[in-house]
Formats: sequence, structure tokens, C-alpha cells
Amino acid sequence: MEEEEDEDGGQGAAGAPERSGRFVRCLYVVGFLDLFGVSMVVPLMNLHIKSLGASHTVAGIIGSLYGVMQLFSSTFVGCWSDIVGRQYSLLACILLSALGYFLLGTSTTVLLFAISRVPVGVFKHTLSISKALLSDLVSERDRPLVMGRFNAASSVGFILGPVVGGYLAELESGFYQTSFICASIFLLNGALVWMLPWNEENTGNREHHQDRGTNSFAAKANNDLHFKSAANRAVTNNNVFQSPWIQVATVLKKIKEIACSNLWDIFLVRFLMSVAILLYYSNFTLALEERFGVKPLFSGYLTSYSSALGVLAGCLLGPITRLYQHNTYRVLLHSSTFTCMLILLYASALNIWMVILSSTFLAFSTTIGRTCIIDLELTIGGNEASGTLLGVGQSVTSVGRIIAPLLSGIAQEFSPCGPPSLAVGLALVAILIMNANKQKYCSHGNVKLKNQ
Repeated sequence: MEEEEDEDGGQGAAGAPERSGRFVRCLYVVGFLDLFGVSMVVPLMNLHIKSLGASHTVAGIIGSLYGVMQLFSSTFVGCWSDIVGRQYSLLACILLSALGYFLLGTSTTVLLFAISRVPVGVFKHTLSISKALLSDLVSERDRPLVMGRFNAASSVGFILGPVVGGYLAELESGFYQTSFICASIFLLNGALVWMLPWNEENTGNREHHQDRGTNSFAAKANNDLHFKSAANRAVTNNNVFQSPWIQVATVLKKIKEIACSNLWDIFLVRFLMSVAILLYYSNFTLALEERFGVKPLFSGYLTSYSSALGVLAGCLLGPITRLYQHNTYRVLLHSSTFTCMLILLYASALNIWMVILSSTFLAFSTTIGRTCIIDLELTIGGNEASGTLLGVGQSVTSVGRIIAPLLSGIAQEFSPCGPPSLAVGLALVAILIMNANKQKYCSHGNVKLKNQ
């Protein structure tokens, strides 16, 4: 990262991007540890609640509890992080999530299990706030690259976590040990966030922008935006000590502003593409067995293979955005079109090799599309409300997770290819919406390029 800096810059000028680089790398570690800890526990939860004597219905209701709480809390917590600052909101979410996993490790009854899901469901927004913090730290030009690397680091944790969790589950009281280890990982993350040079980062970046115009890895694109951001950080530090009722009123006001903005089409595109991808995965194992006679073990290997390719795709976002001259709209449009074509290929596949081919390239197109839709939200919506925007986007995705299983079940009544066929239709609608609003997206893209 530091190699991208100008060689002739002074020591003081180079200090700020160096600190920002350390800050960003620490957040990569936080993202990795977050999903590593969570993915150790989540695959074991259904088995544990069944062992406590819960019926299938009760297990399903408690399982849905997390998604419902995430749906309603993500926007509020994201907006709250804009008001009180990233440091305090990120620390609060990490520590309260650790509390939830600690309670999970002591859950010897179904009631305790359900109670343990409450703090996690409400406050497990550490990744969203981390992304908002990354957006605060880096220029718009570098944001897709940094977000892609952050997603890649998190995905590595998501791949490794179930392996470690499965090993620990074989031990005596394995689930309880795994939950305590997950809580300890969150406490470690809290310590990492606490030790980050927050004050140095704020003052260091300001000095760096005063000394020279930057194109650096972790600096804002122009001085006006930087000073505005620095002023906002000063305000948020004071807002920590405001009355909770004032904070709630401010949160509601900011949410209303987002609701009345012209971002509806961006969120609609995100919703449609999320549902399309969820429909693709919804009956993946069952459809492969019915259509091609392959065993679930093969489907598991294919899913792991796609996840590994998704990590690689996150690392390739830098060259791809440079190839597109940092035009996020074009990258999103082309990746969405490619995703639509690949799902169509999967739905009409005549043999398993066509499925493997579609899964290979779909891992790239979906990873790139997820990162680009976030970048487009922040570009058009403005960086000052990045926490709110990311929170609303997460809520939109949560709605998709609730609706997709229902649509998948209805579509499967007609054919095993029903869910992916419906996914193709939804993706086409998203592409049409993007084309209809091309002028708006392109105008923001031109401003973005000028600011570089």
C-alpha cells in the first residue's frame, strides 16, 4: 500500500497514509476474525437446539428470530454509527455480540438459547460498520478495491470457520466450547478496534491533505470533502454524550431523509439481484440430485469451490475497476448481465459440466456485483451517511432472505429449474432499471472521475 505513495513526499506527508494503511489492514483482520468466529458456531446451532428438546417448529421460529431482528435493526444501528461515530458504535456492537455468543455457550435450555440470539440479532452489524469506516478512510476511487479485499478477507474466515467448528464439535461439550471461543474472538476484535490510532488517524489525514493533493491508497479525493468529513467526526464525538432520546430522534430524521431521497432504484436493484442469487442457491443441492443424480457431498464441494473463487474475485476488483476507468455503474451493469446469463445457463444445463462452468464464473460476477452496488450506493447517496446507507442496504437484503425461500418453494412446485428461471426474470428487471436510470448513474460516475 505504502509503495503507491510518491517517493519525494516528506516524512510528515507519508505518515498519514501509512497510518491509514495500518488502519485498513487492521479492519481486514477484524473482518476475517468476525466471520471466522460466527461460521464456527452457526452450522452447529440447529443440532444444539434439537438436543435441547426443541421441536422443528420451535427451532424454525427461533432461527427466524435472528433474521427478523437484523431486518429492523440494521438501518438503526448503521444510522446510529453516523451519529455517535464509528469507534463507539463498532466497539458496542462487537462487545454486545460477544455477550450474545457467551450466553449461547451457557444455553442449557431452549429459553436461554432464544435469549442469547437477541443481542446478536440486534447488534451483529460489525461488518457493515467496518465497511462504513473503510468508506470514511479511503478515496472513492480506491473504495471498490478496499471493499473487495475486505470481503475477500471475511470470506476466508467464512471458509475456515466451519472446518474448525466441526472439529471442535466432536469434542465433549463441543458446542459450548465453540461458543466460548467465538465470544473470545469477538473480545479480541474489540481489543484490536480499541487499540487502533483513532485520534492519530483524524489529525494525520488532515495534515496530509494540507501538505499535498493526494491520490493515495487511504486518503480522501479532495480537501473540501476531507475537512467536511473531519468536522463530522468532531460532531459525532460530541453526540456520544447526547441524551438517548436525542440520538433516537436524530436517527429517525436521517432515516426519513434516506427514505425521501432518489435512491429507491439503487435499493430496488440490490433487492432484485439479492433475491435472484438467493433463488439460485435455494434448492441447489436438491436440484443437482434430481436433475443429474449427484450426491450432496459433490454439491458441498462445488459450493466450497465457488466460495474460494469468490475470495479471488475480491482481490481482482482493483484491476477490473482500472480497466473500466473506475466507472462503477458499468462494472455493475456488466456483472449483473453476466450473472443473469450464467443463471440462465445453469437453469438450462444439460450436464454437470455446464453447472460447474456456470458456478465458476458466477462466483466472480456475484462478488463483483455485491461490491459495486455498495460503492454505487455510497457514491450517489454521499459518504456522510455511509452507515445509514449500508444499514438500509442490509435491511433490503434481509427482506430478500425472507422472501426468497417462499418464492423458491412456489417455483419448485412446477420444476427443479423453477427457482433459477425466476431468478433470471428478476435479474432482467434489475438490468432494465439500471439502463432506464443510466443518465443518473453516469453523471455521478463523471463527478467521481473528476474528483480523482
